[in-house]
Amino acid sequence: MTKNFDMEKNQKKTRILAVGDIHGDSRLVKKLAEKAERENIDLVILAGDITFLDNEVKNIISPFMKINKKVLLLHGNHEGVATIDSFTEIYPNTKNIHGYSVRHNNIGIFGVGGADGPGPGGTVIESELFSALKQSHEYIKDASKKIMVTHMHPAGTKSEFSGIEGSKSIRKAIEKFQPNIAIFGHIHEAGGIEEKIGNTTIINVSRKETIFEL
Repeated sequence: MTKNFDMEKNQKKTRILAVGDIHGDSRLVKKLAEKAERENIDLVILAGDITFLDNEVKNIISPFMKINKKVLLLHGNHEGVATIDSFTEIYPNTKNIHGYSVRHNNIGIFGVGGADGPGPGGTVIESELFSALKQSHEYIKDASKKIMVTHMHPAGTKSEFSGIEGSKSIRKAIEKFQPNIAIFGHIHEAGGIEEKIGNTTIINVSRKETIFEL
């Protein structure tokens, strides 16, 4: 089922597939690419932990390229920024949004990667998370619709049932910048959980892909 979060009925909707925590699973990616083609997806967002402890992986980005889909991605705790940058160097239709933002039609998308956990991206500093989100948001602050992407989950949300505390800085950014949608992963068992922080719909997309329109 496709969720429609579009409040501007007269504008063309963008169909987005978001997922996280692929961990080098090429079979999962193949299924996701087939679904993206079948569902006429405009944009794919990969919310971190694309690899398993930075091990070399094949056929993780290329299936989306073969069907001409634009991919936005950032690192989780299992890989570093350099790994994500290497993907964007190999595949021209990709963009690393860690500390950056992009515009797609009337949507501004901004984000920050990393999360507490094992791996090269597994040490985060709360103040740096907020600073990166603030910086990336600045360039799309006038966008009529906004999506915030992180790997780590916000503090005080249902994903904390895992016993792993969420980020206070990520929650602060949601409350301050009020994106229409915030997506994240990291906690596999929480994949598919959707809730609200103020007017923002937040979705844990960890290994549980979500398709929505905005």
